[in-house]
Amino acid sequence: MKAVILAGGFGTRIRPLTYLNPKPMLPLVNKPFMHNFISWIKSHGIKDIILSTGYLPETFKEYFGDGSSLGVKLTYVTEEVPLGTCGAVKNVESYLDNESFMVFNGDVLSAINLTEMLKYHKDKKSDITIALTPVEDPTSYGLVPLDKDGRVEKFLEKPSWDEITTNLINAGTYIIERNLLDLVPPEENYSFERGLFPNALEIGYRIYGFVSNAYWLDLGTPAKYIQAHQDILNGKIKFDFPGEEMFENIFIGKSVKFDKESILSGPIIIGDNCIIEKGAVINPLTVIGNNCHIASGVSISGSVIFNGCRIGSGCIIKDSILSFNVQLGEKVIVEDNSVIGDNTIIENNNILKNGIKININSKICKNEINF
Repeated sequence: MKAVILAGGFGTRIRPLTYLNPKPMLPLVNKPFMHNFISWIKSHGIKDIILSTGYLPETFKEYFGDGSSLGVKLTYVTEEVPLGTCGAVKNVESYLDNESFMVFNGDVLSAINLTEMLKYHKDKKSDITIALTPVEDPTSYGLVPLDKDGRVEKFLEKPSWDEITTNLINAGTYIIERNLLDLVPPEENYSFERGLFPNALEIGYRIYGFVSNAYWLDLGTPAKYIQAHQDILNGKIKFDFPGEEMFENIFIGKSVKFDKESILSGPIIIGDNCIIEKGAVINPLTVIGNNCHIASGVSISGSVIFNGCRIGSGCIIKDSILSFNVQLGEKVIVEDNSVIGDNTIIENNNILKNGIKININSKICKNEINF
């Protein structure tokens, strides 16, 4: 079976992290998210994969090549203009066989059992099977009510509370019979959610929902991105951590210089070639990338630090994100889901809180921000 991964979005909700990096290539515990995504679907026997790209497409090919290093075959198809979720799949139609195929939104962290979903699709003789997951607040999503046999009754896009009869939402994973693409207009911006699925349902095609309580998270915002890391470190989803487990729940990469008193309690991930000076404190639920330098007196907790960051003495970083090659001076505070973009320099005594976002390639002078 072939799979199509939709990886063409601009990642606007998680900027500035995505100004220089496609969202599916942002690091997830020090490996690109797409690396982990491909490993997940490969574990269910899916090895022939089409990547539908649009934004910064060369980034994917430079990292993955033909996919052989991961044991898969990758084909790249780039949209010249945005085509929507379903239009992007229509755009790769010539690469698909005359049989069912899978489609994945490439920005969702999931542990859905794809093997069981494939069996369900065949058992139901379904034309389209949609993975569904329950959520507490369904008003921000498309809801999919089912009958007692699991067949889709209708589609509700972002309903009001008085319209809600189910908490099952579209989880962004589909199995589709090849002939359904005949319903899709070519070279048009067309969606599954508002186009193909309701149209196929109205015509009378068999559409079923595969309900899963497995872990599922949309990585669309900085807060969700931090949550994904913390959920992984807390063991809510199975994950192969990089580095060596030198102490309980503390994984450390190659050629790292550190003092044991700096990392007393995990879970913590530290990448290769890092220097953590004596007197720094790395608290639980922290991920530090490769080639980072953490000075004495620094305290980091619940945060994600990308490759190449330098953090000056006395800084406090809590529940925030530092993107690639960020440099912090001394006594800088970054808290509350704040995000610092690539290649930014923040000089001494700045305070960044309340979800503030600093754009890429910025320079913040001493004492300039107290947010």
